[in-house]
Amino acid sequence: MFTLTRTRTRLDRQFDRIRDLEEAGLNKKSNTSRALRKLLNNRLAMFGLAIFLIILLSSAFAPLLTSYDPLGVDMRSILKKPSLLHLFGTDKLGRDVFTRVLYGGRISIFVGLGSALGAAAIGVLLGAYGGYKGGWFDKTVIRFSEIFMSFPQLILVMMLVSIFGQGLSNLMIIFIITGWGSVYRLTRARMLSLREEEYVQSLKSFGLNDFVICYKHILPNAISPIVVNITLSTAMFILEESALSFLGLGVPLEIATWGNILNASQDLYTLQNTWWLWLPVGITISLFVMSINFVGDGLRDTTDPTQQG
Repeated sequence: MFTLTRTRTRLDRQFDRIRDLEEAGLNKKSNTSRALRKLLNNRLAMFGLAIFLIILLSSAFAPLLTSYDPLGVDMRSILKKPSLLHLFGTDKLGRDVFTRVLYGGRISIFVGLGSALGAAAIGVLLGAYGGYKGGWFDKTVIRFSEIFMSFPQLILVMMLVSIFGQGLSNLMIIFIITGWGSVYRLTRARMLSLREEEYVQSLKSFGLNDFVICYKHILPNAISPIVVNITLSTAMFILEESALSFLGLGVPLEIATWGNILNASQDLYTLQNTWWLWLPVGITISLFVMSINFVGDGLRDTTDPTQQG
């Protein structure tokens, strides 16, 4: 009898310990730590994050890294090769290329990230409600998205720029108008799947408002692929801004951006003899876009349930 009581007491203590761990939410913490460890073990994602932070912080704290004016003209220092005085050399107007790359990153990153967030906001708001509710609203919005997605995006952007004119705000508005469709379809597809879950049916039975169910209870479960899409859209918009500015259709030339720096390297002589005008900024754009893609792929592998091992 004494042995039986002692054995039951040990079991009760073990069960109490397990219950306390579950109530403390350690299982959830374990899953979070596992996802974080998986992201940290992804070498490409960590390399991309390091490059992303270096370029982002260098552009943000540009006044601390250089004393030159990105728009300051110095006719005595025209087309100087890279040196300790000018790390990336100078351009055809004597402006320091390293300074222009740093300050240009501010505008290019702002355009890319701001446009991606704006497009995501519209796409998520419309896609979440359309996918959950369906009906005429969903049919109307999806037809609008098909209109914008039926054209190659760069061609559509160039056409709208020629209509509305150049400018930083105009370019961001055009990027948002032409880029919300992909986020909308992604969010809608995710909501079509989640709205059939049992917890959604339970929430409906309690009589909760459709907006509360849609945006408060279902949308947080669909946010992971949306975050990945934002990272990839940011890289795409940066490339498009650079391409448009290189062609003279993007941000006005008096504003330093990565694309406007490349705009000065359109002739063959410049490409062959003054490589410092285009090579440093070209490498910077390539590294930044690649870093965003690496981080996006790492987030996808970490948050996608089908990739969990």
